[in-house]
Amino acid sequence: MTPHNIQAPQDLQAAGFPAGVTEPEYRLWGEVDTDPAGVFRDIPEADRTYWDRARHFCLEEVRPAIDAHWNAATYPLDLARRLGELDLLRDGLEVEGYAPMSALAAGLVNMELSRGDGSVGTIAAVQAGLALRTIAACGSPEQIAHWGPRLATAEVLGAFALTEPTHGSDSVSLETRAVRVPGGYRISGEKKWIGNGSLGAAGIPALTVVWARDGGGAVRGFLVPQDSPGYVGTTIEGKLSLRAIWQAHIRMEDVFAPDTMVLPGANSFKDAAKVLVATRLGVAWSAVGHATACYETAVQYAAQRVQFGRPLAASQIVQERLARMRSELATMQLMAVQMTRLEAAGDLAHVQASLAKYTCTRTARRIASTARDLLGGNGILLENRVARHFADIEAIHTYEGTETVQALIIGRDITGISAFAG
Repeated sequence: MTPHNIQAPQDLQAAGFPAGVTEPEYRLWGEVDTDPAGVFRDIPEADRTYWDRARHFCLEEVRPAIDAHWNAATYPLDLARRLGELDLLRDGLEVEGYAPMSALAAGLVNMELSRGDGSVGTIAAVQAGLALRTIAACGSPEQIAHWGPRLATAEVLGAFALTEPTHGSDSVSLETRAVRVPGGYRISGEKKWIGNGSLGAAGIPALTVVWARDGGGAVRGFLVPQDSPGYVGTTIEGKLSLRAIWQAHIRMEDVFAPDTMVLPGANSFKDAAKVLVATRLGVAWSAVGHATACYETAVQYAAQRVQFGRPLAASQIVQERLARMRSELATMQLMAVQMTRLEAAGDLAHVQASLAKYTCTRTARRIASTARDLLGGNGILLENRVARHFADIEAIHTYEGTETVQALIIGRDITGISAFAG
């Protein structure tokens, strides 16, 4: 049976497409049942409003533009600003003057943005989940009042600089230094893979949360405008994932951070880790979004692509693959919703956030691989969606803690023995 709103191959031929000569234009953004377990059936209206807003944004504004940005590796500043205009940049955080946004609404927005495109989803995750969250959790009342609304509206774009060229998974060993001087600190060091970290070089107002060690060895957090003297953010080129968000290699030499830009609540690596715990759940939601896009594309393509005289969807092996993808998608959805309920109740444990990211990104990889294979040669074309999501999942599988790091966190909880080196 052809799913609703999917054009069957015989309809395309009746419309004038010669069989075997002109390949039809596949319609892969239509509506497909992506909630097989009814996980989202009773979503509160306030949460659904945010979700619908993100959905319409992706269909009406991201869809027409994203392939060009992804292909050319250009930053979609207009889309980033629209995220702020649509109030999709808060990740459930309280900002004065804004209506409440639940943890579930934040997850649904994260999911939907990644369903539209991984780079757009990551722009929101960096802006809200990392930069804004750090300021909300560790900033002074004055810092929160000043920077919160500016980040929420994308008047200023935000970055979170923790990872260094030689410290990724072991970011706890970061070496960037902050030396106390009269009136503030002088920061020197390098950071790498910092989303939004090079926007200042393009003249875009941007702020970077920088993590560095002070003279006593404690990890501290600082707010550094990207136009600060001594701050150089260079966009990393040659990426095969998340090509429409600029990730930077940052070099800082004696960058001055006045006392007003020191985060009073960021005094140890544990403070940075608290932010990462919350964002790991966000990455799980992002994985659900990518997997949803791959699944719905595969369903629609299977109904429209004709081989051996019949649509792919009529083949047993194809139906088995679609059934497997649907099962895996439902598993991810249930995991994300349950962990979000725990987060909303204040009961989400560190290891549970790791379990959510570990499970969802691994499962999204399998769904994307199956979808790409099902689309055959057409699966590597940007216009057919899956290739872009396939590549972007590789990035989310790594950031905010690699699969190995998450496995070690989970393994330590299972056995009571730490297997981390050092």
